[in-house]
Amino acid sequence: MKLITTTEELAHFCARAHDAPYVTIDTDFLRERTYYAKLCLLQMALPGPDGADSGPAVLIDPMAEGLSLAPFYALLRDETTVKVLHAARQDLEIFYIEGGTLPRPILDTQIAAMVCGFGDQIGYETLVRKLAKGNVDKSSRFTDWSQRPLSDAQLGYALADVTHLRVIYEKLAQRLAETGRAAWVAEELATLDDPETYLTRPDDAWKRVKTRNESGRFLAIVRELAAFRENYAQSRNVPRSRVYKDDALLELASLKPASLDDLGRTRLLLREARRGDVAQGILTAVATALACPPKDLPRPDTAREALQVNPALADLLRVLLKAKSDATGVAAKLIASSADLDARAAGERNIPALSGWRAKVFGEDALRLCEGNVALAVKGERVEVISLTP
Repeated sequence: MKLITTTEELAHFCARAHDAPYVTIDTDFLRERTYYAKLCLLQMALPGPDGADSGPAVLIDPMAEGLSLAPFYALLRDETTVKVLHAARQDLEIFYIEGGTLPRPILDTQIAAMVCGFGDQIGYETLVRKLAKGNVDKSSRFTDWSQRPLSDAQLGYALADVTHLRVIYEKLAQRLAETGRAAWVAEELATLDDPETYLTRPDDAWKRVKTRNESGRFLAIVRELAAFRENYAQSRNVPRSRVYKDDALLELASLKPASLDDLGRTRLLLREARRGDVAQGILTAVATALACPPKDLPRPDTAREALQVNPALADLLRVLLKAKSDATGVAAKLIASSADLDARAAGERNIPALSGWRAKVFGEDALRLCEGNVALAVKGERVEVISLTP
């Protein structure tokens, strides 16, 4: 079981991958102690001439002294080779943040499995069991991948994340071709292909902080405190919770501290945050928010809350969604969210479930149901859509 530790070895394998129809990829990383994920191990596998599971598979040590991942990033940009990953969101974030590269073309087997009838956000181990007829040794799941040397058990566990993936990919690709749903998966992958998906802008960080206080001045303080925390965490590569957690941020927004003595009276703020750069950053953020002109105060997004949901119609839409999910084998969660159904039941039309492939699967009948042009009927164990118009 070879662990690649030099750029030359990596370039040699990537040269072979450039000639392959696809390459399966996975990463192992740590994020508990940093803002950005620390890439600790990279795995790749290629199909072989005698079948999906007969090709070469390698482990790459990105922590090895002198090793450059440039050949790997060049492979990601090669549009003749499909890059196959499972639940790729965090892997792609690493590639974009560290290498400035997003792989194209890509196939996320978790998304493909949701389209092919395997349920909501199916795990890799389940797909291995159902499609590859194999098992994954879970004993190394909670490994500290930054420690060296890695044991044979750890390396074997990591390699299995890309070797079984070859069989999974080929079987899912066949199903997508047979059902004509490859374009559906491509629509879903558009978000993963957008660099904005992986950027956290400090000025927008406040929108992730949950609060029921709708005061513009209070929200201005939340905005400034969240922006400072994000900038500080990014610049020092520490988790934002290490600076201060959301509950402490909301406490600060309520207390409006103006001095170090005021910070000392907080209950939730970490002791380290009551002095030094963090303390000064907090005081500056609060002062900036208090000086913000009224016209520049943030406004809460109350549009969704103002919607008058028809509960009976929302229930009917849920029945329709379940029927469509059962009939097509597509995960209900992928077709429409609960919030989307409530929005449609309130008259909203600008929702994902009414566009693209979702419109054909669910959205068109959802609109007809809301307009009174179809009814739902139970026939045996199935729910059927009955047209009420000629």
